[in-house]
Amino acid sequence: MTIRVLLADDQTLVREAFAMLVESAPDMEVVGQAATGRQAAELARTERADLVVMDIRMPDLDGIEATRLIAADDDLAGVKVLVLTTYDTDENIVDALRAGASGFLVKDTRPAELLDAIRTVAAGEALLSPGPTARLIERFLRSPSAPAAAGPECLSDREREVLTLVARGLNNAEIADSLGLSPLTAKTHVSRTMGKLGVRDRAQLVIVAYESGLVAPGRA
Repeated sequence: MTIRVLLADDQTLVREAFAMLVESAPDMEVVGQAATGRQAAELARTERADLVVMDIRMPDLDGIEATRLIAADDDLAGVKVLVLTTYDTDENIVDALRAGASGFLVKDTRPAELLDAIRTVAAGEALLSPGPTARLIERFLRSPSAPAAAGPECLSDREREVLTLVARGLNNAEIADSLGLSPLTAKTHVSRTMGKLGVRDRAQLVIVAYESGLVAPGRA
């Protein structure tokens, strides 16, 4: 299966460099390039992209709002968003995850890591860079100004265990090993947890785990 990738960045050289890299992978193709967030949201629909590599700071409409538009569009329910960030200086990454992004990528990442990140997020198997992601979410969501979210009271004990492990960065196979389940059963528990909480992917599960206090700072 070929992953259809849309690149959104206001810097032409950055887009072209990413395009050359993505096109070098036998399992990927670039289906469009956008210089603004609004263009990215429009092209995600018209080009039927599987994944958008989304810069945050863009003119007209930034990457966070563009991500929110994509996430709110039922026709684009299968489109994943991989956000570009400078990590240490870009505090908007949590807003991007809340808006519906499935993970984030540091702009100075190595080429091979970019391709692996695209595959990971497109597959929806695990949140990208779980360690740094967890620390970043911990830093901002558990701050005094962070809004509280409803706790996962609707979940069974097993589903709460699964949610905790997802927040700690485990993929389905690792969850299965940890809980003594088959990989298929672990995947089913993850899917049911997402359905009960009304979230679209594992990144959103991490947000819920931190905002509800199920996963405490320093324990992910």
